Amino acid sequence: MKINGKTKGIICIIAAAFGFSLMSVFVRLAGDLPSFQKAFFRNFIALIFMTGTLLKKKTGFLPRKENALYLVGRSLFGTIGIVCNFYAIDRLVLADANMLNKLSPFFAIIFSALLLKEKPDIVQLCAVAAAFAGTVMIVKPGFTGMSFFPAAVGTLGGAGAGIAYTFVRKLGCRGEDSTKIIFWFSAFSTAVCLGFMLIPGNFEKMSVRQLLFMCLAGLCACIGQFGITNAYIFAPAKEISVYDYSQVVFAALLGFILFGQIPDILSILGYALICGAGIAMFFYNKRRTYS
Repeated sequence: MKINGKTKGIICIIAAAFGFSLMSVFVRLAGDLPSFQKAFFRNFIALIFMTGTLLKKKTGFLPRKENALYLVGRSLFGTIGIVCNFYAIDRLVLADANMLNKLSPFFAIIFSALLLKEKPDIVQLCAVAAAFAGTVMIVKPGFTGMSFFPAAVGTLGGAGAGIAYTFVRKLGCRGEDSTKIIFWFSAFSTAVCLGFMLIPGNFEKMSVRQLLFMCLAGLCACIGQFGITNAYIFAPAKEISVYDYSQVVFAALLGFILFGQIPDILSILGYALICGAGIAMFFYNKRRTYS
């Protein structure tokens, strides 16, 4: 039986969501290590894979000169997003941390308006408002003081990822190769995290077990990255992007099975608002494209 492009795209994006969920699990299992140290290993593994991919493609490593500034922006804010996300993963319920990272599409709408002058319409603004209402339910400012700060950092991670994706969109419109975008982001992030690790007190000696978990986190991140990339090659975003929210389901199940974590009722309501806003945007964009 022949599988069409849309079905392949759905399979790839669900596989990517599972890969990123497993990455979160291994990051958490690695224990009490500095977030920059964890981000270093996650990106170093990705850098190795991207180097091999570019060598195989024989397209060279250098991006277009006119895209350098946008590539720096993508790399800088992507690094901020990953470090903040890892900080939240270590301190929050796994599903909460993953859900806050899924705010990136809504932040992308905001920053696309600011940086790319792409004016959002009323439906998009309502989706952003609903997503941030869901965020308040997860972050719970003033409700559970101990979890507020890591939740706020997790939200900042979603914002960083949203800005990074805005730069990715700009780079894509300017014809930059996607593999080079991933390569330079991985190289930049690895170098920045290494710099912070060299500061006294920012590096913890790792056991063999911790090193194994971090290598597995990097491998799962590569699976997620390749899955996402191939998903959008097989099918357009308007057809498959909604399935990316399966990552929250995977994270919730893995968090319960491995760590006994059960999200509270406010967090579950927050998930519903954010996922609902994302699903509504999916159908709205699809209808607008075909109308």
